[in-house]
Amino acid sequence: MSQESSVWLVLLAALVVANLPFLNERWLAVLPRRNAQVKSLGVRLVELGIGYFIVGGIGMGLEQYGGQIYPQGWEFYVTTGSLFLTLAFPGFVYRYLYKRRT
Repeated sequence: MSQESSVWLVLLAALVVANLPFLNERWLAVLPRRNAQVKSLGVRLVELGIGYFIVGGIGMGLEQYGGQIYPQGWEFYVTTGSLFLTLAFPGFVYRYLYKRRT
């Protein structure tokens, strides 16, 4: 796998994983819920944080596959966290801001 395709794979994974908490009612998009209550925003944000670390692990794995893992500073994590939140914006808009007709 080339480095360019690895980058696109991580970006696509980030886009999908960032929107999953807002597009379904399952825990981490996998486990069914016991009751029929709607997930709160806090639960969705926790899932978003877990998703950030999952995508980061995928990125680190692909970086290790391509060579040596480069050590990162705090600036890298702030930038990628901001990008992850930006990628989650369409799901947030769909869940909380989009007006549905009843």
